[in-house]
Amino acid sequence: MNWILLIIAGLFEVGFAACLGKARESAGNVATYWYAGFIVCLSISMILLMKVTQELPLGTSYAVWTGIGAVGTVLIGIVVFKEPADFWRLFFITSLIVSIIGLKIVSN
Repeated sequence: MNWILLIIAGLFEVGFAACLGKARESAGNVATYWYAGFIVCLSISMILLMKVTQELPLGTSYAVWTGIGAVGTVLIGIVVFKEPADFWRLFFITSLIVSIIGLKIVSN
């Protein structure tokens, strides 16, 4: 169950990064709503991370959480914000995913 919560926490990290990107593109009330989404996603992500670290190793939890956030944010950047998807960028994102899976395999 803790690993599922950790994945959800990582997805909310992607959510708060995406909200920041959308807020940057918006103005007025729309930007305010995106910033509110940022606060909500950030809060949920941190609460879940805090809960997970009570059972899973801190280093592993944090590495997986940030890894999910980094991979997800890059993918959101490519798909939503039309950032470049060149070979090296995809290569290193793939190596990050493999590293996250490796941490899961060697952890409790």
